[in-house]
Amino acid sequence: MNQPNTQPKRRKTSLKWKWAFFTSIGVLAIVVIFSGLLFNRFTNVLFQQERSHIDNTLSTVSSRLTNYASPLTKRDVAQYLKPKITNSNDQGTQADGNDLYSNSLIVNFSRDNILVNVYSVNGKELFESRKGTATFYSASKRKIFTTKHRGRQILVGVEPLLSKKNGSLIGYAQVTDQLDDYRATANKLLVILVILVLISVLLTMIFAYILAQELLRPINDIQKTINEVKSDPDSDARVPAFRSNDELTDLAELLNGMLDQTQRYIDQQQQFVEDVSHELRTPVAVIQGHIDMLLRWGKDDPEVLEESLKASLQETNRMKSLVSEMLDLSRAEQIEINYGEEITDVNQVFEQVYNDFKMIHPDFTFTFDDDTDGDVYVKIYRNRLEQVLVILLDNAIKYSTKRKEVHLSLSTSMAMVNIAVQDFGEGISEEDKQKVFNRFYRVDKARSRDKGGNGLGLSIAHRLIEAYHGNISIESSLGSGSIFQINLPIMKHLPSEEEIEKKAAPTSNGQSKDSGLTEGILDTSKHDEDTGSLNDDGHHRK
Repeated sequence: MNQPNTQPKRRKTSLKWKWAFFTSIGVLAIVVIFSGLLFNRFTNVLFQQERSHIDNTLSTVSSRLTNYASPLTKRDVAQYLKPKITNSNDQGTQADGNDLYSNSLIVNFSRDNILVNVYSVNGKELFESRKGTATFYSASKRKIFTTKHRGRQILVGVEPLLSKKNGSLIGYAQVTDQLDDYRATANKLLVILVILVLISVLLTMIFAYILAQELLRPINDIQKTINEVKSDPDSDARVPAFRSNDELTDLAELLNGMLDQTQRYIDQQQQFVEDVSHELRTPVAVIQGHIDMLLRWGKDDPEVLEESLKASLQETNRMKSLVSEMLDLSRAEQIEINYGEEITDVNQVFEQVYNDFKMIHPDFTFTFDDDTDGDVYVKIYRNRLEQVLVILLDNAIKYSTKRKEVHLSLSTSMAMVNIAVQDFGEGISEEDKQKVFNRFYRVDKARSRDKGGNGLGLSIAHRLIEAYHGNISIESSLGSGSIFQINLPIMKHLPSEEEIEKKAAPTSNGQSKDSGLTEGILDTSKHDEDTGSLNDDGHHRK
């Protein structure tokens, strides 16, 4: 016993949300990378500015203190690094040249995160610009580096002070930058960038969702149409036309075309079943009526018995013909699967069918116009081409009433061979011309039944020609006759004489291959079962 499916149904995730999510992820990655590069570049600029401040401060201190020839003392350093404040009330007192330069010291020393220290030759502190703790670093030349102090990164600049007079070492200048301004500015920038990233991702998700909803609207229409057709196969629901000319428009047109084609197939199938049922109902009823009559009393009457048997046999042959034509149509629909490399000489087949019909129908006048230069070869099974020609000629003879004349022509145009069969009979109306290739369709069903046939001949011919990449058309007018034209692609590379002779050579059982060119699909012993072939009595049937 089948166990019920207990697996929970997977929750569907909307394509719009997927689109919005993955778009946001992509934008997030791009914005984060861009923001990271921007943050790195900006902090590098800030860091270089801090290094520049330290370098300027070292240069200022060094330029003031290197005038001494002996090691520095606290008094010497204080004299040059502590700025002199000039009282504006003291008349006649002017700042010396050092006061102007001291202003630059005030600017450098006034930075909260800058600490300036001067050390003696043995590392003793001689000066500090503000209260703070600094570690002494010695160096043989000016050096600016980063280090950690109390768990925080700082920037330190050290320079040995060499006397301008004798070049001796007189002390050390050291500038320590706590990088407080740098960190504060970097943190502000980081917060701004994080906010911008979040806003951009949020806006991107909203925009992507709206855009996805708009772009996927055609898919919703397609899905709605498919559901309608699924619930009602006979529904004429179709995908509405889209204003955008894109891939979804092509998909909608393809789906509409497929639905139209499927609807045609459904209609044809229904019509096929109805027609077959209608066609078989009459002969089955006739046979059943005669058998019932024979069972009741007719078997004792020789005349009635003979008449019933003949009628039953006639109806049986009619059903046999119908089944044979249906089989031909089924085979014609599968030629594309079994398509081979068989080659047929059109001139040879055309001439053979022409001569056969001249012999069978001496009361008709047949005219044959061959406008080809030499033999024309096409890829088609020989007996299939013969079958199509027999169908058309049989049809022309059947509907020729007063003027018993049939014109045949064979010509080539570009890469196609054209076959035309013209009669001067009843003709076909414009309305019927669109339906003559449908299954079981007969222009005048009452007269067609009297003339024989089941309305499948032209449908078989149409399917055969299309299966071999050709086309068949009709031109007709009531009372003037009809012209059926067939176009088939010509072989680009004609077979050589050796290849033709090889195909025409007898096989191991002593039989040649279908008139020397191709072997037909059907066995020659069953040739009389094909539509449009010759009966045992020498007459064509359709």
